[in-house]
Amino acid sequence: MSNSGQRIVIIGGAGFQGSHLAERWLELGHRITILNTFSEEALANITSLANRVTVVWGSITDPEIVEKTVRGHDVVVHLAARIHVDESIDNPTSYTLVNVLGTHNVLEAVRKIGSRLIYASSCEVYGFHSEGATPETAELRPHSPYAASKAAADRMCFAYWKTYHCNVTIVRPCNIYGPRQKSGRGGAVIPIFVDRALGLQDLIVHGTGEQRREYMHVDDLVSAYDKILNTTDLQGEAVNFGTGETPSIKEVAHFIASKLGTSVQYGPGRAGEVEGFVLDCSKARQLGFTPAVRFWEGLERYIEWKMSLSSVKKSSL
Repeated sequence: MSNSGQRIVIIGGAGFQGSHLAERWLELGHRITILNTFSEEALANITSLANRVTVVWGSITDPEIVEKTVRGHDVVVHLAARIHVDESIDNPTSYTLVNVLGTHNVLEAVRKIGSRLIYASSCEVYGFHSEGATPETAELRPHSPYAASKAAADRMCFAYWKTYHCNVTIVRPCNIYGPRQKSGRGGAVIPIFVDRALGLQDLIVHGTGEQRREYMHVDDLVSAYDKILNTTDLQGEAVNFGTGETPSIKEVAHFIASKLGTSVQYGPGRAGEVEGFVLDCSKARQLGFTPAVRFWEGLERYIEWKMSLSSVKKSSL
């Protein structure tokens, strides 16, 4: 089933994942509005979209901006969030304000206006499950303030479907990586590792390095959201999207280090870190979703992309 030519708001559309989604849906003929907090990084992410999308600079913590932006749109995709586990431990209040109260503002807007909402939750809401693959019906046992804020917003979305009959679908993806993902402070582990390795710095693995994650390339995530958009009977549903591949963090670190000629060091474990689990993606398969990018192939592609950026920077000096 195809729903081409829809009017879609992507909240967080100038971020890493949202900018890729905006690019794909523009190609498919949808009309895209982006709501995002302003930063130079966000502006750079959507340079290629100039004059093809409507951009509203603002925060989901402002209910007036949210409602005005949502008005007149068929679908709202809510990707905006604070996302770093360590940062959430240092500053839990900001995670409640943005991830919980911000999502409340989005839910109120779609309740009043009648738009469909696709909410980006997280695999982190499950905590650690050691027995088999984790289905969407598993208990939510978040381990960090970040994960707890996502779990709270996730369940608020369900409650708005149950109470107000809002057309809400909840997406729980595994860890995503790919071009334009944030590095440095508050960044994700793969870009941090690659940036450090390109600078010939040691890669620091926290704890034993046996922690395992499912990693999905951002191209596959975009395909996952496309499946959700084009399926109209998912009201109140949560859907896992994973790959079934679970490399350990030390395997990832040693692969990157060997490729780029640096070493791996081990440091103390991190508070709030989940040891790992595998998502049950039966629902996603029923929607026709199959990831196309194998992890080690995707990681090679990401390293090549980062190296190409480094080459451009050097040539411009």
